[in-house]
Amino acid sequence: MWSQNNQQDTRQLLTRPPVSSSSVSSDSAPSLVRPPQPADAANGNHSAAIGKSLVIKGEVSGSESLYIDGKVEGSINLPGNRVTVGSNGQVNATVTAREVIVQGKIVGNVNASDSLKVHSEGSLTGDAVAQRINLEDGAFFKGKIDIRGSGQFTEGD
Repeated sequence: MWSQNNQQDTRQLLTRPPVSSSSVSSDSAPSLVRPPQPADAANGNHSAAIGKSLVIKGEVSGSESLYIDGKVEGSINLPGNRVTVGSNGQVNATVTAREVIVQGKIVGNVNASDSLKVHSEGSLTGDAVAQRINLEDGAFFKGKIDIRGSGQFTEGD
């Protein structure tokens, strides 16, 4: 049944190097290059992402950073990680994280053990607790600010 020619053909298929995306024309085949994944620049860990069309209601918790471009209602508890609310993101929740970056909109209290940054196009309505707070020109903020040292932060506040 199997001749030596068939076995050689099979070995060639198994040992052939993978086709790179540069050798495939974009007209004849879909792209083989994987799109870049969001990453936490501080430590190089990959982060999870909530896309524009996603709506999450309830509690979000975990041990990786999170990028939000959709809608989240409830609570976000990622104490050792970064939460980034993208320009399309809408969050109606209490947010607890190491670092919070706001480019979209948050309605709710923010507890950041390290830093909170609200970009010029961002909006935060709620109380903020952090060691460092940066509000860019044009950012919207309505609430109380509590600046705490590293030993003063507690998640329950």
